[in-house]
Amino acid sequence: MDFNYTEEQQMLRDSVGKYLEKNYDFDARQKIVRSHAPWSPDVWQQFAEMGLLALPFSQERGGLGGSVTDCVAFAELFGRHLVTEPFTHSVMLAGAALAAADGTDAQAWLHKLIAGEAVIAFAYEEGHGTPSLDLVTMTAQKSGECYAVFGEKRLVVAGGDAQALVVVARMGEGGAPALFLVEAGAEGIQTRAYPTIDGRSTANIRFDGVRAVLLTGADQQLDRILANAIIVQCAEAVGAMGALVTLTSEYAMTRKQFGMPIAGFQAVAHRLADMKIAYGKARATLIYTTALAESGASGPRDIAILKGQTGKLGRAIGEAAIQTHGGVGMTDELSVSHYHKHLLACDAMFGDHSYHFRKVGQG
Repeated sequence: MDFNYTEEQQMLRDSVGKYLEKNYDFDARQKIVRSHAPWSPDVWQQFAEMGLLALPFSQERGGLGGSVTDCVAFAELFGRHLVTEPFTHSVMLAGAALAAADGTDAQAWLHKLIAGEAVIAFAYEEGHGTPSLDLVTMTAQKSGECYAVFGEKRLVVAGGDAQALVVVARMGEGGAPALFLVEAGAEGIQTRAYPTIDGRSTANIRFDGVRAVLLTGADQQLDRILANAIIVQCAEAVGAMGALVTLTSEYAMTRKQFGMPIAGFQAVAHRLADMKIAYGKARATLIYTTALAESGASGPRDIAILKGQTGKLGRAIGEAAIQTHGGVGMTDELSVSHYHKHLLACDAMFGDHSYHFRKVGQG
C-alpha cells in the first residue's frame, strides 16, 4: 500500500487550504456561528465550484469519480479550520445514499446537491448514541405509490435547514431497514432545531405519516456509506487535533514563567510530547484505515478501531491543550476551547470511543 497522497490529492489539499486560510480563519468562522446562521451559503457555493460536493460521486451520477481518500485529503483541513458547513452529513451520507439509489427523484436532488443549490440532511440517529441499525425503530408503511414514515429522528445535522432529508426507517414493524427521501416542509413534519456543542446546526424531527419516496437499492450500500462517512469525520477530528498540537506548542514556547518559557518545564514538556504522540497515532490510524477502504479491504473492526482511537485520543489532546493554556484555554475568545468542543462532538456522533472499543473487544 502507498500511504502518501498522490500529486493530484496534494494539489487539492493545497487549493482547499489556500481558500480556507484566506476566507475561513477563526474570526470568520466565529462570525458565522454568532450570526446564528447554520452555515455560510457563500462558502457552500464555493465548495460546489471547487468540485468538493461532486467529488465522491461517479461520473455517471454527475460527479467527479473521486474516492474516500480524496475526501480525507481535504477533510483534515476542514477540521483544522472548524468548518461548520455539513459536508460529511450532507455529501458523504445523504448524497451517497442518493447516488446509490435508482429513480429520477434521487438523481434530481443529487444534482441540486452537487451544484450547491441544496443541502440534504441524513436522518438516522434516534437517541441511542450508536450507529447500530438494530436500534432503528422508525417505520414506513406503503401509501399508494409512495410510503408514509412514522417516528422521530434526533441529532439530524442540518435537519432544520435542509431542503430534503434522507431517512432510515424499517419497512413495517420489525421489517428490514430501508432509506427514504422526504422533502422538507412536507405535511406531518415537526422540527425542533438547536445548535450542537461545537456550533453546528442540528434538529430533532418528528415524522407523523410523512410522504416519502423509497430509495431503491440504497439500503444495500448503507454499511459502506456509514463507514466512509465515519472515516471522513475522523479526518476532520484529526485535523482539529493537529491544530491543537500546533497552537499549544507555540503557546508553551512563548508563555513565560519565572523568566523562561513553560515548554522548558518538565511536566509541560512531557505533556506536549504526549500530545504529539497521540496525534501521530490518530493520524497513522486514519491513513491506514483510509488505505484499507480505498483497496476494499476494510471491515467493521477497522472502522471501530479508527473511531475509537480518534475519539479517545482527541479527548486527551483537547484536555491537555486546555490544561497547558490554563484558564484562558476555556474562554470563548480563544480557539482552543472550540477545537476541544468539536472533538467532543465528533466523538459522540456515530457512537463514542467506548462503544467502538467494545465492538473491537467483541471481535
